Amino acid sequence: MLHSARRFPVLLLSGLLLAGCASSPPPAAYRGESFSAESPFVTWSTRDPDAACEVAKRALLSQGYQVDAVKTTRIKGEKFFLPKANYGMTLNITLVCLPSNVGTAIYANALQTRYELKSSATSAGVGVAGIGSISLPWTADKEALIKVGEETISDPDFYKRLFSLIDSLQGS
Repeated sequence: MLHSARRFPVLLLSGLLLAGCASSPPPAAYRGESFSAESPFVTWSTRDPDAACEVAKRALLSQGYQVDAVKTTRIKGEKFFLPKANYGMTLNITLVCLPSNVGTAIYANALQTRYELKSSATSAGVGVAGIGSISLPWTADKEALIKVGEETISDPDFYKRLFSLIDSLQGS
């Protein structure tokens, strides 16, 4: 009996250590940032910044993006996707056109946001003075798209396709 009583703290400590290892956060994202001079997020145009961003805006519009162009040199495009039932995505692209030694540098950044349809349960409670209160789960058909993830797209091929479309429209 005494022997098993000594094992309990050791087993408890081992279990806590394993639980701590299982729930450790992922490594910090900034540690992987290389800040390389080569970047998939930029392309160049011989046009002036306003004209280059106008072409970029037309490229997004041609692909079904909703475009918000408050400034002529900063374009925001958004497109919604429904890859399967109960699951949605948005793709937000920001294009910024800045003067450069060849005309314009067009910088792009794309952000993908994922959503899932989730049901929410509510509870109803009744309280009576002197007796107490009772709370019961109340199932409701209340469903909402809940954001489950968001990430900057860093795939060079994605930006090559975008910039290739912009380049093809530059001549027209």
